[in-house]
Amino acid sequence: MPYEPPTHSVERSIRATTGARVVAGVDEVGRGAWAGPVTVCAAVTGLRRPPEGLTDSKLLSPKRRTELAARLEGWVTAHALGHATPQEIDELGMTAALRLAAVRALEALPARPDAVILDGKHDYLGAPWRVRTVIKGDQACVAVAAASVLAKVRRDALMAELGRDHEEFAFGTNAGYPSPAHRAALAERGPTVHHRVSWAYMDALPRWRHLKKVRTHGPEEAAECGGQLGFDF
Repeated sequence: MPYEPPTHSVERSIRATTGARVVAGVDEVGRGAWAGPVTVCAAVTGLRRPPEGLTDSKLLSPKRRTELAARLEGWVTAHALGHATPQEIDELGMTAALRLAAVRALEALPARPDAVILDGKHDYLGAPWRVRTVIKGDQACVAVAAASVLAKVRRDALMAELGRDHEEFAFGTNAGYPSPAHRAALAERGPTVHHRVSWAYMDALPRWRHLKKVRTHGPEEAAECGGQLGFDF
């Protein structure tokens, strides 16, 4: 399906209205997975013409994503990744874990951004960051699209590494998301240290339900996730 390439229009608007000089695009991956970290990338791209084919990582084949990520690493002005572990997700909830991972990424950049373009409609960063949320920002904004691709490729590689010690879970192909092989391995073997054990999928595992970590999710997070925390959303 044809798609419009991302532009710098949002970044130009932010620069013109706020005087910001360093604008970072931020996107996450791993939010709906059952296992592995949630990973956030912050990318600064300036106003240069992006590599051909850049768009939301979900619209690209794995091969094309990997090729594009290799080009982006040398093309972006700067980028950094931040992760929140499954244990941090269990303890804090997804919204707070996203903020933790995003702050880790932003603070790892060589220069602190004056403004942030955040993919989606929810500002999980908040003060003191100056944030502009953009629905489908990973398709509309160059910096967010770059962050989307870099985050996805890095997390997929990380999950493939984890999968070498847990082959039955097929992390190398499902990246920790729900899949038939993942469900079957959970039912047979129970969760690994890489699983988010406070999530609702644990309720469907009678043999392993006693391992579930109980945590009270705030109303804001429940609303953001459609009231189905832990399911494939």
